[in-house]
Amino acid sequence: MAVPPAASSDTKVLRLAGRAVADYVHRPRLPATLSPRPYLHPVRTLGGLVVTELRPADHAHHLGVSMAVPDVAGVNFWGGRTYVRDRGPVALDNHGVQEHTDWLETDTPGSRTQELSWTREGHELFSERRTIRTYALSADAWALDFTSTLTNVSGADLSIGSPATNGRPGAGYGGFFWRAPKEGAADPRPEVFSATATGEDAVHGSTAEWLALAGQGWTLVFAGGDEETRRDPWFVRTGQYPGVGSSLAWERRLPLAEGAALSRRIVTVVADGRLDRPAAAALAALAREAAPS
Repeated sequence: MAVPPAASSDTKVLRLAGRAVADYVHRPRLPATLSPRPYLHPVRTLGGLVVTELRPADHAHHLGVSMAVPDVAGVNFWGGRTYVRDRGPVALDNHGVQEHTDWLETDTPGSRTQELSWTREGHELFSERRTIRTYALSADAWALDFTSTLTNVSGADLSIGSPATNGRPGAGYGGFFWRAPKEGAADPRPEVFSATATGEDAVHGSTAEWLALAGQGWTLVFAGGDEETRRDPWFVRTGQYPGVGSSLAWERRLPLAEGAALSRRIVTVVADGRLDRPAAAALAALAREAAPS
């Protein structure tokens, strides 16, 4: 059973042809232990199926679609416990906050550009410019284009880490992350596949150009929107819970010098129906071709 979401009125509804496809909560009211940050939920197929989950009982800090990083110079912008080398997951008072500071684009019903501040106890580590665009692909599919540019404004060199860089093999999560919904007991696990591999064990940690998560009546197809993003390994879960992320620090910490910036772009196809490999590949290609410049 999912944990009830905290009340929030600071929401922008993203629309395609007048149809609501996603709610973007840009000023959430959340406990500090969830590393408060903007998120998209619910995200819907054109047929109305919800393909995100908010604060599920298994991981209450999973917030639909968000930009979440577990270790920025020791600050937790992911939520929940922090993985500490030789100790394991530990509840620490080290959570940061992503705060909305300004809108740069709000006129288009399916697009938003904003500025955010990543802070810990009033000290700003990153400034972020985030652009979220939606566009139609077919009668049954649309695309969510999510671009994040982080700039180190802390006054010192920083680095991004993950549980994997802190000693937990295979847990290199951190960056763009999509928590999908759990489904019925008869078929609780969605299928995950890329162009060349099938299953969590095969796809997890790969650098595939695209990968698909196919549930009951819906499919999500994730693709890196630029060359740098396509070099990041995919973090994939289907057994414990359904989720997909693009990893910034898979095995080694990612340094970011004072004043430097890094940018990542993920394009996600949101489709009705359970797609096979050829159909997923075709939609991934179409999403890249149709992406607004």
